[in-house]
Amino acid sequence: MSGMRRREFVSLFGGAAVAWPLTVRAQQATMSVIGFIDPTSPDTAPHRLAGFRQGLKETGYVEGENLAIVYRFAENQVERLPEQAADLVRRQVAVIVTFANGSLAAKAATTTIPIVFISGEDPVKLGLVASLARPGGNLTGINLLSAELVAKRLELVRELVPGATRVSVLVNPTGPSSETTLRDALSAARAIGLEIQVLNASTSREISAAFTTLVRERPNVLFVDIDPFFTTRRMQLVHLASHHRTPATYASRQFAEVGGLMSYGSNITDAWHQVGVYTGRILKGSKPADLPVIQATKFELVINAETARILGLDVPDTLLARADEVIE
Repeated sequence: MSGMRRREFVSLFGGAAVAWPLTVRAQQATMSVIGFIDPTSPDTAPHRLAGFRQGLKETGYVEGENLAIVYRFAENQVERLPEQAADLVRRQVAVIVTFANGSLAAKAATTTIPIVFISGEDPVKLGLVASLARPGGNLTGINLLSAELVAKRLELVRELVPGATRVSVLVNPTGPSSETTLRDALSAARAIGLEIQVLNASTSREISAAFTTLVRERPNVLFVDIDPFFTTRRMQLVHLASHHRTPATYASRQFAEVGGLMSYGSNITDAWHQVGVYTGRILKGSKPADLPVIQATKFELVINAETARILGLDVPDTLLARADEVIE
């Protein structure tokens, strides 16, 4: 994305925040105002916002008509999240919507403003809610069950690469799910006879360094953890995996869409749709404490058949039959 196009893109999503004091404040009597904290960048927002806005619309809220959204993007700098959450609290938004590290930052910033989150692992273990059925407090949201899908992802890639014995697991050590992913990956790998090697990366340069290690160690498969930072760097990850002819499995279809071999995980658009519905319900008066955390129920397996052919892999018919989408 060129510098000019990126500035225009940021303006599109950040304009509401810039104009907030002049426009939204004057319309507060008739327009609801919510905050949206995104740990990543505007470049990845449209994929999430499509589902989110649809959910809002179904509950009677349309951005620019009866709803204003104050956007805050951390640009993968997690240290910015606490101040962004505090800023939204100062603005007294009606609801804060966020995910990943942003959820913890928002929780620390307020005990009164409702927060709707998306979590990659058990939100009870993360301390976001007291229980799934009765969240308590001011938070509720969606659990993507990403941690629970680690074993399934390993089984699927083992089916695609039946001779695999060694797997490199790439995690972001600053992300909220890295410890759980590693624990579950080690347990699942032992069960199916795989050896695990851990690679860490929280910057673009560290991703390149991780692939230098990968080339030296030559694992059979790369397992990329679910993490917002990795989603923003999906082009780099997919390019390096293809360049080094390493079969890789990812947690989101966004990777398969740009050439990644295989993805398996929750349907992100559906999850954000649910977040939009919950946000709308809260704006209408529902309390987060009374809205159970929704467990993701829609999962999708996407296989990039062209990438498989480039890597010299024959995708089993049984795997193709189970795929929700095969990209040719």
